[in-house]
Amino acid sequence: MTTNTTTAALSIRSISFDEFLEMLGVPSSCELNKPIFKKMFSEATDGKKSILDAADKKALKDDVEKIRWLYTLKPNTINIAPYKDSEREYPEIAILHVELSNSVSNKNIYKRIAHFINRAIPYPLVILFTCEKTGTQNLSLVLADKRINQADKEKWVIEDRIHSYWINLSSVSAAEMSFFESLKINNLPFTNFFAFYQALIERLVAIKCAEHSGDFSLEKTGQLNEKASSTARLDRLRELERLESQRSEISNKLKKIKQMGKQVELNTQVKKINDEIANIKGSL
Repeated sequence: MTTNTTTAALSIRSISFDEFLEMLGVPSSCELNKPIFKKMFSEATDGKKSILDAADKKALKDDVEKIRWLYTLKPNTINIAPYKDSEREYPEIAILHVELSNSVSNKNIYKRIAHFINRAIPYPLVILFTCEKTGTQNLSLVLADKRINQADKEKWVIEDRIHSYWINLSSVSAAEMSFFESLKINNLPFTNFFAFYQALIERLVAIKCAEHSGDFSLEKTGQLNEKASSTARLDRLRELERLESQRSEISNKLKKIKQMGKQVELNTQVKKINDEIANIKGSL
């Protein structure tokens, strides 16, 4: 027992956000490190109306401390080709840092903030959110696939949005450290920006799976199958989350029901869901 405890303790590391950025190994030629003023988003429109609704504007005002444009990856700053087909255009990738206010009460507000930032900036983004609570810094990564709006080629549609859970940088697990290491620029494909971004999504899906399995692992696929593989794994992950939510609802019902027959019926449902969850976890 002592040996296992010691091993587990040794696998936990503490790093700063700056050390995380250093781990990425982004070339200095890509560095921008300039502030983005909130006005850019509050005044953004889709050509007809404001991109932000009232709740978005409140989140921008109250919950965002500052936003910095850290890096721009484009052909003249890194040796990666742009990508374009009838559905998608990936001319470059921007890496942003959004620092949430210390007073933020709902840490899930970052999902709303990420959505309007993605709507306001047309190309693929890697958004790094940080939030400091009780003296510890937490990090979450958000990615979003975008495609061209076929009805209006000047606009884009946000497809899959995916975010990591909040990672406590004061207590980074072995799986989380493996995730960080997998994000190193030199570990990603330089074929084109679409392949590069899909590889990032694959890694984000993998760390979300590790939240359930405890292990960080990338599925072995060729580059052409990378998107399909990540999508299939993400579908399993979302089904797992749906089943866990359903199980929680049934468990809450069980606490209120006194009738024995109904309790047996609900317990049978819970057992079935548990079996499904176990099968999905085994395939993550």
